[in-house]
Amino acid sequence: MDNTTIPYAGSLDNAPVSRAASQEKMDARAIASRSVSPSQKYSIADRLEEKAHSQGDAPFLVYQGKTFSYGEVNAQANKFAKAIQARGLMEGDSCAMAFENRPEFFFTWFALTKLGVVVAFINSQVQGNVLVHAINTTGSDVVIVGEECIERFIETPELVNKKIWLVADAELTEKPPLPSWIDNTFDADVAAQNGESCSMARGATDGETPTLLIFTSGTTGLPKAAIYSHMRWLTSGDVMVETVSVTPDDVFYCCLPLYHGAAATSVTSTALAAGASIVVRRKFSVRNFWPDIQKYNITICQYIGEICRYLLNYAEATDNKPKDHKLRCMLGAGLTETSWRRWIEYFGEMDILEGWGSTEANTNLLNLDNHIGSCGRVPRWDRTNFKLVKFDTETETHVKDEKGHYILCQPGEVGEGLGMIINHPDFGGGRFEGYTSKEGTEQKIIRNVFQEGDSYWRSGDLLRYDENGYFYFVDRIGDTYRWKSENVSSQEVATALAEYEGAELMNIYGVQVPEHEGRAGMAAIVMQEGCQFDPVAFYELTTAKVPNYAAPQFVRVSKAADMTSTFKLRKVDLQKQGYDPVACGEPIFVRNDKLGCYLAYSDSVLQATGFPPFSTAEEK
Repeated sequence: MDNTTIPYAGSLDNAPVSRAASQEKMDARAIASRSVSPSQKYSIADRLEEKAHSQGDAPFLVYQGKTFSYGEVNAQANKFAKAIQARGLMEGDSCAMAFENRPEFFFTWFALTKLGVVVAFINSQVQGNVLVHAINTTGSDVVIVGEECIERFIETPELVNKKIWLVADAELTEKPPLPSWIDNTFDADVAAQNGESCSMARGATDGETPTLLIFTSGTTGLPKAAIYSHMRWLTSGDVMVETVSVTPDDVFYCCLPLYHGAAATSVTSTALAAGASIVVRRKFSVRNFWPDIQKYNITICQYIGEICRYLLNYAEATDNKPKDHKLRCMLGAGLTETSWRRWIEYFGEMDILEGWGSTEANTNLLNLDNHIGSCGRVPRWDRTNFKLVKFDTETETHVKDEKGHYILCQPGEVGEGLGMIINHPDFGGGRFEGYTSKEGTEQKIIRNVFQEGDSYWRSGDLLRYDENGYFYFVDRIGDTYRWKSENVSSQEVATALAEYEGAELMNIYGVQVPEHEGRAGMAAIVMQEGCQFDPVAFYELTTAKVPNYAAPQFVRVSKAADMTSTFKLRKVDLQKQGYDPVACGEPIFVRNDKLGCYLAYSDSVLQATGFPPFSTAEEK
């Protein structure tokens, strides 16, 4: 199959396709989602071994120009598995691992899976109490750590009672001295093994057995470890093969961290299901993205909205807008309508499958129609477990009818996305597998929603849909704030102001103002290198793009964004610091409607707007 001949399936005039056409695609996905049953004795390791047998010489991983075939990856996983097995880990145990993106991530992961060990992916960027929390949450006594991450463990002495097995990183030029509690003999144990298959006892492992623990992003607190079963991981790949018509000729680009759900599940499960290959980059690079796409003939890429913005800004700044490539499909979330249109204009027509969901979700939306700006569609409500229910953002409570039941949203109404929990013995669709924390799992479930005895997973996300059934992400609950008796969506304001010239990214949030009801809008803006914040131009943009009540009252010009390692913006600390110049430690500007601009913060400027100092809010 020649991927370059696949036509762009969307329409730049954004005309909706028929509901029947959308539903036909969704029905095909639903059939694919039943490829593995809960009771079936079939695991990720079984699939890898099948592919190694059927297409052992075909490329699976490409890393820094070196190619590993399916057979070679399987052989390396066998060597790692034998070394791990000899050290005592067995089926049902949990083991954490921390690596950056490199082949050893896959070797270690698949080796543990061959043994039936539950694998916990640890964020390679965390340390201290967050790292301790993560490992303890997984119940792991053993952590296999790439040398590139070991300093974070050395600097966290609370882990001294854990078994830390080191995997060397040949790319490191400076290697830290190791304390005695770090075991550096694991590599030698692996090297002593052969890559031939051997008896790996995983007799109790079936489709519904947990295989992965993947942490949520932790934008509002300590991350929670979401449970992934073999069935869920495998069927997600089978569904995406059907969705994107993936073949062994396709080449995936993996530039997002593998410890996160997008890369570890969507990219890897789909490539493995199809027998396709994955080009692995250790970290996302704006400068190297398009050179990689062209060099390795990438056809499919996973994205997050913010990295698309980086790439668009870089293309505009450098006037480098390559269209001589084979990239035919982008899969991800967070791409705004404006950025979407710019992407197609700059880089050529391709399918963009914008979606909505989360690591732990038991439901999702996916835009199969290339309908620009939308994160998915529900053409028929009787064929989905997804529901949208009315939610009062002022009181942060659900709206209910006289019987105490939740009320479905109508087109244009904003509500919370829910997923009906289904526990069918023959298929896994609709299951909520939850977290390692029972309390955390229960907090995400609401009961007696539409009738007595039903239960639904809560997303915590606000969405709306139009008359054609296309959905649009609005905001996270709690990120919508109220100002001047009006509800303001931080996400919608950020989207409306995203075209501000010179801005690298923008984070919108509400801050408390003493003696005022609600929360005032504040923007933390990171400017591109060489660009300066223009308070007059920004004011003019706000008046043109958003209502006065929704315009940020304060602007903080930041040196860097407070983001998770998967490019999700954090807001909690920014909200706590508010517009206090001491706490912020960065330039602050205050909106002045009389003068038609933003003015640099001072006591007199603040007083002219009628706002008291932020410190008064803290003392109150």
